[in-house]
Amino acid sequence: MEDSYILQQPASLFKGRYSLAIRLWHWLTFLTMLASIIMVLLASTMFTTKGNITMVQEQIQSKNGSVSPVAARAVAHEYNDKLWMAHKYIGYGLCFLLLCRIIIEITYSREKRLGNKIRNAFAFQTQNTFQSYDRKHYLWAKWGYVVFYLLFLIMALTGLGLAFEDVPIFRSTHGALADVHEIVQYLIYAYLFFHIAGVIRADVTDNRGIVSNMINGGTD
Repeated sequence: MEDSYILQQPASLFKGRYSLAIRLWHWLTFLTMLASIIMVLLASTMFTTKGNITMVQEQIQSKNGSVSPVAARAVAHEYNDKLWMAHKYIGYGLCFLLLCRIIIEITYSREKRLGNKIRNAFAFQTQNTFQSYDRKHYLWAKWGYVVFYLLFLIMALTGLGLAFEDVPIFRSTHGALADVHEIVQYLIYAYLFFHIAGVIRADVTDNRGIVSNMINGGTD
């Protein structure tokens, strides 16, 4: 029985198919997060209120007009505010995508669920050095997903708290929510960097075709 189990093990734990639902979710989430990051970068650098007050004044003065620092600040702030507003709406989209991911996980068959894949990897009996490395790499990747989803959840919850700051309970905790939201933001940036770097490395060195598999679904 044990020999039969070993023979049935895949050559690599990374072999398998990705459902259309998870592929669509993956790329939509990637694009939405990218849009969110771009909004944050623009609002925090090129379009900061303080950094554009002088520019507004100079532009109006070049047209033979005049504007007070207070009025110039209001104009500069309007552009900054629009970017943060766009970031908020994109955040709603990310919250929806997170909800969709939870629904996908719940409706998946048991063997395709993340928790079951981790358990199966722990039970995987390695037969050579490659499979030992493959198992360790697979577990690191799957636990990385767990951390990412946890950060994603915290980011979504704190973001909603900031978006609905007029609600008394959120108003009183606004500072703490903002601090946690910012910290988690950088942790997600770090995860995305290492995830993309890891995928590129795996595709180049191990020739796994991870990117193409996430597009066409992969092979069993």
